[in-house]
Parts: sequence; C-alpha cells; structure tokens
Amino acid sequence: MLEATLAALAAAGGAAVVQAAGTDVWNGLRSRVARLLGRGDRTRESVELERLDQTAADLQALEPTEAERMRIRQEASWQARFEALLESASDVEERALLADGLRDLVAEQSAHTGGGGAVSGTFHGPTVIQTGNANRQDNHFGTGS
Repeated sequence: MLEATLAALAAAGGAAVVQAAGTDVWNGLRSRVARLLGRGDRTRESVELERLDQTAADLQALEPTEAERMRIRQEASWQARFEALLESASDVEERALLADGLRDLVAEQSAHTGGGGAVSGTFHGPTVIQTGNANRQDNHFGTGS
C-alpha cells in the first residue's frame, strides 16, 4: 500500500490525463505517460498508448449528462495505473524516480492546461497535492502531519 503522498500523486496523475485529453497538450502528455508506464518496454508503451487513445475517444464522445461520471471513472482508472506503477518499484530509489517522473508530468500538464495562475488540487485522504502557477505544494492534514 502506498503512503498518502504517493497515493495523492497517483490521483493527480489520473486527473492530469483526463484534463489533458482533447487539448493541445494531449500528444505530448500521452507520449510521456506511455513512456513512464512502459518503463523502457516498447510493447508496454504501445499498449499504454492504445489505452490513452481509448480514454481520449471515450471522453470526447460523451453526452453532457454522462461526461462527469466518465471523467471520474477515467481518473480513477488512471490513478490505479499510476498506483500500480509506484507499487511495482523494486526499491525506494526506483520508486522515487518514478514519483519524480509522475510529478513532472502533473506539473507540466498543470502549467499548460491550468492557464495563468490557476491552481489545481487533488485530495487523497489526509493529503492534497496542489500544482499550478509554476509551483507545487504538498499539504498533509491531521495528527500525523
């Protein structure tokens, strides 16, 4: 099981994928996500690219009444993929490298789609990761913070 900060980071990654789908930054983000999840394996990268393309297609083909439910579903799906990636790390160093790659991806997406000064936050239990306006902030709430 991931610590709260990494779980929140995975949630932010899921949100980044969904927010970028269909925007000008989609192709770049899509490639970076596939490389991160593929971890150097071209076949896995190709599978991830297909999943990403399906996500974008699913989100673009929605009726407005279904859009929010599908966005939530897709965010959760990508969050789970990022959590699995972080959990699959063989040691603390590898997990830190993967987390850094995911943080960079989230920050880049936020910079492009967040627009001038916008800040977005992703909550996961007692932790929130906020990105935007050329910064990143981790907040922990509760007695263990």
